[in-house]
Amino acid sequence: MMEERLKVSCLGPAGSYSENAAQTMCAGYEVILCHHFAETVKKLTSGEADCAILPVENSLNGGVSECLDLLESENIFGVREDLLLVDHRLALLDGVDPKNIDTICSHEQALGQCAEFLERNFPEARYVETSSTAESLKLLNGHTAGIVGSHVKQAGVTLSEENIADNKGNYTRFLRVERAGALPEHSVMVFFSAVCAHKPGALVNLLKIFQRYSLNLTRIQSRPVKEQFGQYRFFIEIAGDIGNERVKSALNEARKYCASFKLLGAYS
Repeated sequence: MMEERLKVSCLGPAGSYSENAAQTMCAGYEVILCHHFAETVKKLTSGEADCAILPVENSLNGGVSECLDLLESENIFGVREDLLLVDHRLALLDGVDPKNIDTICSHEQALGQCAEFLERNFPEARYVETSSTAESLKLLNGHTAGIVGSHVKQAGVTLSEENIADNKGNYTRFLRVERAGALPEHSVMVFFSAVCAHKPGALVNLLKIFQRYSLNLTRIQSRPVKEQFGQYRFFIEIAGDIGNERVKSALNEARKYCASFKLLGAYS
């Protein structure tokens, strides 16, 4: 009998940056393409997929809020991270003159990351958000262009010769997540979320815990706590080995200090 291939879920359709990341981070896995991030995670938590790929941060636009919320709310855990260079290209049907374009379609992140190019070259264009960059290919016509990755190849579609992103050093950080279970023995980074008491100095006192243990904070972002207006959840990453006693002590102290605390990942 042939051994069944492991499966990885990610945002589709074919040609999306998430699929590209899945093929890199889970070589040899069968890729399950999903319509949205929530479906990507559901495939994992239901057991249909062995792992999932989620974009969690972009070097220009910051954290991917929907994916951070899923990490917080679902029983999943990040086990590996990877950076993918974002190389955006303008996509046109073969033979279409860019001068005739009045609509630009793509994922909201791509539209934001190419804002200067679009304002300069298509100042009157209407923007249409799609579920992924690759999804914009379905909307191309004589007056509509898309923004996709340079890795996308499709018959009848011409890509711009140059990267149209405003910042050519644009990267997206992806996490490979699995169903939560035993913690890994070691890591280079630890990622967690925390809600502090709503009082002066609460966040500063939390951060001082890691200062006392000489641990470097590499990322911090806030998100509103749903149904608690004015309260915020902080997503924090520290450089450290999850198996190190100093790291364990700092995390345990932070857990006791916070009103809410969750480990989201430990990875290299």
